[in-house]
Amino acid sequence: MSETVRGVVARSKGAPVEIVEVVIPDPGPHDVVVRVQACGVCHTDLHYREGGITDDFPFLLGHEAAGVVETVGAAVTHVAEGDYVILNWRAVCGECRACKRGRPRYCFDSRNASKKMTLADGTELTPALGIGAFADKTLVHEGQCTKVDPAADPAVAGLLGCGVMAGIGAALHTGNVSIGDTVAVIGCGGVGDAAIAGARLAGARTIIAVDRDARKLRWATDFGATHTIDATSEDVVEKIQEYTDGWGADVVIEAVGRPETWKQAFYGRDLAGTLVLVGVPTPEMTIEMPLLDLFSRGGALKSSWYGDCLPERDFPTLIDLHRQGRLPLDRFVTERIGLDQVERAFAEMHTGDVLRSVVVW
Repeated sequence: MSETVRGVVARSKGAPVEIVEVVIPDPGPHDVVVRVQACGVCHTDLHYREGGITDDFPFLLGHEAAGVVETVGAAVTHVAEGDYVILNWRAVCGECRACKRGRPRYCFDSRNASKKMTLADGTELTPALGIGAFADKTLVHEGQCTKVDPAADPAVAGLLGCGVMAGIGAALHTGNVSIGDTVAVIGCGGVGDAAIAGARLAGARTIIAVDRDARKLRWATDFGATHTIDATSEDVVEKIQEYTDGWGADVVIEAVGRPETWKQAFYGRDLAGTLVLVGVPTPEMTIEMPLLDLFSRGGALKSSWYGDCLPERDFPTLIDLHRQGRLPLDRFVTERIGLDQVERAFAEMHTGDVLRSVVVW
């Protein structure tokens, strides 16, 4: 039987979000209803509201969430009622060409719920990243639920559902940071700081944080940065080279998503270094560079989608590391807010006052 809950909806491009009634249908055979306990306010949700991802309005926002499985479809085997889960937007299908080639991190057919949540008048909603967790409850595919230690704080655990996993994975998986490496991270918001935490976890000996905001540079040191560069007054490439014995960093992680910072990352790496783009550019952005520079420098130029993670492998492990005191996930939670404060949290993103606002129930 369907039920009605509260949810945060973006009706049109740039319009303030609204709390409205959302109808959750009975789950399909492989669907589950999850009672949401916490959901982070991510830049991706703001991109949806601004029409920067698709124009399939209205959107049910929220995707960085943890909660408890409440109802399961008839064919669900992956989770059971009462399981504590982190929601993920990479529910690998196991059947596409990437999955069959042993590369499920590139799955081209990630699973989503078989039914649509709607407004009270029947208008179908587009859930952000197939999740839609700024709601009391949401409907997802069973594969979008990853069981973790129920002792973990939902406000902390849910952040692995997107931004924090993207940053940690950019360091551990895409960048393959290893013991003794030198690493630079350009852009020290939530994703960048997560990359710093990931590099520290991997054993990097030098971790350089780059940003234009002095507060963010201070936060970066809390996550493990050994050096900082103020991009408003210092030459980023020169300083990276200075802190790496003149060579450049083994891995540079670009967490801004702009042409100028991508170029800093390109020239700030060692000749055989790796550049990882995890910041999300907008469609109109382009780069013009001498082709000879691309030819004459080795290494790798990579983009990182969701930190090249596999939720079933990574989420439980990272939660365990956090519970052991080896990964300070709690430091990402700047404030805990109510469902009616999402619009204010979007405004705070522009001021840089928070790493993460988290809606809690």
